[in-house]
Amino acid sequence: MSMIKVTLVKSPIGAKPDQRATVKAMGLRKLHHSVVMPDNAATAGMIFKVKHLVKAETIEE
Repeated sequence: MSMIKVTLVKSPIGAKPDQRATVKAMGLRKLHHSVVMPDNAATAGMIFKVKHLVKAETIEE
């Protein structure tokens, strides 16, 4: 099963409230903080919503 490493690269301070909530729901707290999430449709939708704030890369296990 492939996983996606998501890193917060831009501050969500000036972002819309729903985008800030998405970043929080992903578990991202500070700049350059990374989380590993499963590669599924829900994760892809979350990344798409905040694509200007995060960097995503696929990791194979």
